[in-house]
Amino acid sequence: MQELISKLKSRGDLRVLDTPLDVCLEIPHIAYIEAKKPKGGQALLFTKPKRGDVPLDIPVLMNVFGAKERLEFIINRSIENCQAQLESLLNLQKPRSFKDFLGLAKNLYNLRFSLPKISKTPPQRQVFQGEQVDLDKLPILTTWQEDAAPFITMGQIYTKSLDGKHHNLGLYRLQVQGKNRLGLHWQIHKDANHFLPAYKKAGAKMPVSVAIGGDALYTWCGQAPLPYGVFELALYGLIRGKCAHLTLCLTNPLAVPMDADIVLEGWVDPNHLEPEGPFGDHTGFYTPKEPYPVLEVHAMHLKDNPVYLASVVGKPPLEDKYMGYFTERLFLPLLQKSAHGLIDYHMPENGVFHNLILAQIAPSYPGHAHQIMHHFWGTGQMSFVKHAIFVGPNAPKLTDYPALFRHILDHLDLNQSLFSQGVCDALDHASPTYAFGGKLGLVALEPSPHPKTPLKDLELLKRLQALIPQVQDLRQYGLESKNPIALVGVAKTTPLVPLFKDLESLAPLVSALIFVDSHKNDLDNPYMLLWRVVNNIDAQRDIWLTPPLICIDATDKGILEGHMREWPKETDCSLSVLESLAKKGLIPPLSDHLYHKYHIYNSPKGAHGA
Repeated sequence: MQELISKLKSRGDLRVLDTPLDVCLEIPHIAYIEAKKPKGGQALLFTKPKRGDVPLDIPVLMNVFGAKERLEFIINRSIENCQAQLESLLNLQKPRSFKDFLGLAKNLYNLRFSLPKISKTPPQRQVFQGEQVDLDKLPILTTWQEDAAPFITMGQIYTKSLDGKHHNLGLYRLQVQGKNRLGLHWQIHKDANHFLPAYKKAGAKMPVSVAIGGDALYTWCGQAPLPYGVFELALYGLIRGKCAHLTLCLTNPLAVPMDADIVLEGWVDPNHLEPEGPFGDHTGFYTPKEPYPVLEVHAMHLKDNPVYLASVVGKPPLEDKYMGYFTERLFLPLLQKSAHGLIDYHMPENGVFHNLILAQIAPSYPGHAHQIMHHFWGTGQMSFVKHAIFVGPNAPKLTDYPALFRHILDHLDLNQSLFSQGVCDALDHASPTYAFGGKLGLVALEPSPHPKTPLKDLELLKRLQALIPQVQDLRQYGLESKNPIALVGVAKTTPLVPLFKDLESLAPLVSALIFVDSHKNDLDNPYMLLWRVVNNIDAQRDIWLTPPLICIDATDKGILEGHMREWPKETDCSLSVLESLAKKGLIPPLSDHLYHKYHIYNSPKGAHGA
C-alpha cells in the first residue's frame, strides 16, 4: 500500500486530504462524489480520519480501482493483455512447429505462478490477541445514514474447506458487531458459504481470516467469479507473473498475504447466526436485515505504518464499475468456450452487473439466442442476471450505447421474447421471494419489418391519460427508430399491470411503455432511468406483453401489487454532510450538474440532487 501510494503520487493520480474527517459519512461521501467525476476521479488518501472527536492513527485509502488507467497501472498490464493470456491458456494445442513449442512452453511455465508460496516465519507486526482486540482502532467506515453499523468493504476473506482440499478468497462486506465481532455477509452462492455445512455437520468451528491492504490485486481477485474449488490466488499469480507470498496465521490454520496491512483472525460458529444489515449496497438500495454468521476475532495484527483500504458502494457509477469491467473482459474467453456463437458480452454499469447483460452472437440455427440465454441463466454468477438483450454480428460495439440503442430498436422482435424464472442475487429487492424471481430475454437479431408511426410526446400523453388517468408525464426515446419507446411518469393509486390490457390500441404508435414513479424520476435522465427500471422489476410480475407492444411497471412495489417484502430505500447522501463538505471546498458545490445527473441526494421536495 505504501509503495502504491508513492507511485500514485508521482503519477499525479492521488489526492491527499489532510483535513480531519469523520469515518462516519464524511469520508465516504467525499469518495462517493470523487468516483462519479469524469473517468472516475483520483485515488484518495485521508490522512487524519476520526470517529466523532476521537482521532484515528491509520490513514484511509479509497477509489484505488476507480479508473481504467489506474487499474491497469496496478496490475502493470493492459486488461486486453490479461484477456489474451487467459485465452491462450484455454486454447493450448499440440505444437506443430518450434514457434508453437516455444509458445506452449511459455504458457506452461507461467502456470507455476498459480501456486502460492507460504512462509513459516511471520513478518514483524504489532499483534493484539484475546481481550486486546479492538476493532475501534481501525477507521472502519459508516457509508450511509441508515447503515446498521460501520462496515469493512475491502476485506479479503480467506477460508478453506473442512477437508483442506479447497481454499477460497472472497470479497464480502463485514459488519462491526462489537469490538471483536464481525457479521459475515456470506450470500447463498458464495464459496465460503458452501464450506460452512461441512463444519456444521462435523460440529466444528470454521476458521476465517480477513486481510486488508497489501498488493491491491489481491483485493480485486477476491471478487473474481472463479469455479468452485479454484483458489483465487492462482489467478493472482497468473496476472502478476509471480506467486502470491503468504504467511501462516497465528491463531487459526489459514494463511494470508505476507504484505497485508491489517489481518483479523478468528472462528465462525456455524450454528450461530445474528442479524446483519441494513447496508446501502452496490445496487444503490439498502439491503434488508437478514441472519448471517459471525466472525469472533481472536487476533488482530498490524504492519508498521498500515493503510486501511476501503470502498464505497451505492448508486452507479463507482469504482466497482472498473473492477467489474476487468472481470467481464477477463472471463469472456472462458464463457465463449461453453456458449458457442457468443461474440461478446457487456454489463452496463447502470445495470449494476446482475440486472442487465448485453450479448452479441453469431446465430447459426433457430433459437440460438434462447439457448445462450438459458446457458447464461445456468452458469455460475451469470445465473443471477435478470435481463438479457441479444444482438447479431452486425450490431455496433456493445459499449457504443447511442448506436446500440438505435440498433436494438430497429431490430427488436417481441415475438421472440423469453420469460423464465430462477435464482436471483440475494441483493435483488424486486423479486417476490428471496433470491428467486423472473427473468426476461429480448431478441434483436433481424431488422424489424413493421415500423411504428409515432406521435409527438404531448399527443401520446393525452391518449395515454385518457386510458390511465394516473399518468402525469411522458418522454419518448428512439423516435427516429422503427420501435420507439416511452417512459411514463405516474402517481400510482392502483395496480398498473391489470390496466395494461387497455393500452393495446397504442401498439401502432410505440413498442414499449415503461411506467415509473413521477415523483422520483427525471424522464430526461436515461442513465438513472435505466438503473431504476432494471432494479425495480420482476419479469414475471411486472411485464405485460402482447406483441407488438410491451408494458412494464417499474414503479416501487408494495401491498398494492401483493409484494410483501420490504421495499428498500435508495442510497442518498446526507444533504447536511454534503453542504458542510462543499463549504470546506472538499467536494464540488451542490450546484454542480453531477448531483442531479446521478441522483446523489434527495432534497426536501423529493427531487434527487435538484
